Amino acid sequence: MKKVIIKKEDLIQNIEKIKKHAEKNGKDDNGNYTKIIAVVKGNGYGLDIIEFTKFLIDQGIDFFAVATIEEAKKIRQAGIKNNLLMLSSSCIKEDVKWLIENNVILTIGSEKDVEIANELGKKLEKKVRVHLKIDTGFGRYGFIYSEREKMIETLKNAENLKIEGTFTHFSIAFFDDKYTKLQFKRFIDCIGVLKMNNINTGMLHVCNSSAFIKFPSMHLNAVRVGSAFLGRLSIPNTLGLKKIGYLESEVSEIKKLPKNFNVGYSNTYKTKKETDIAIIPCGYMDGINMQIGRDTFRPIDKLRYIVRDIKDSLKKQKLTVEINNQICTVLGRVGTYHVIADITGKNITPGNKAIFNIYPGYVDSSIRREYQ
Repeated sequence: MKKVIIKKEDLIQNIEKIKKHAEKNGKDDNGNYTKIIAVVKGNGYGLDIIEFTKFLIDQGIDFFAVATIEEAKKIRQAGIKNNLLMLSSSCIKEDVKWLIENNVILTIGSEKDVEIANELGKKLEKKVRVHLKIDTGFGRYGFIYSEREKMIETLKNAENLKIEGTFTHFSIAFFDDKYTKLQFKRFIDCIGVLKMNNINTGMLHVCNSSAFIKFPSMHLNAVRVGSAFLGRLSIPNTLGLKKIGYLESEVSEIKKLPKNFNVGYSNTYKTKKETDIAIIPCGYMDGINMQIGRDTFRPIDKLRYIVRDIKDSLKKQKLTVEINNQICTVLGRVGTYHVIADITGKNITPGNKAIFNIYPGYVDSSIRREYQ
């Protein structure tokens, strides 16, 4: 049976290191440390959105953020009532109404967003909780930073909205420091203009996991942390975070292959001698040999990794699996649902445990997550 194993002790250590880093700049004028907003999008980065959120609550994290209304619904339907920020804005009235009724903090980033949220707030007789999104160069959600007059005029007429925070999103904090600093300057300048026009900006947050680690001076009032909890980063791991999550499967079959026998799709590997192999029923769809990088989660990236896998096979780069506490080399290409490992000379039998180092976010949500 396949399952993703999450070691509680390692995850707790990561959380504590992240808390300590968030306290690096001390307390603000109100005596508060930088707030940690835990991003639990993508099924909690593969750790199971509900179990992961509850685990974080137990460790003292009380503010969360999601990317989709489906994620927000899962959290609220699980009875979790903590502060919850919807990072994506929406002009779909039905969705916005549900978010307001269920006390989810909206993101507003356009005239239409503000109009709809303000109108629904009036109808529902509620002061709508919102965070203002400023687009400093990502090109997605948010008011464009240079269109300040439009932003100010729009917000001044929104009497049914309560701005509790203002934020932006860095596009390349994992790589380009110069552009990240430019985005930060644009944001701070914009905040200054908003305050001069008597618009309350609430808590300020700009850092994702990469920026959180690299730029302590940009922590402001809050930071949005996601992948850092898992210790799976696109930047050097300077905090000493442990990698969280591994895939556990088992050997389903063993056989002996003759010399010069092709293994796997595309004939990228041929045995050099008589070889004992173990067949393990898991593959790409379970996150094997997939790598998290540059904050991407698109299906096209999986295809790219498949191409990369073929190239790696040709270069004879080795992917390994731990079976029965023994390191074994994976032969040929990783299949959609199967892996073939060389177990020649090793004491391995069907049913032995097989462990893969994987990024949990790439493992199908139907696979069980087990906190140990």
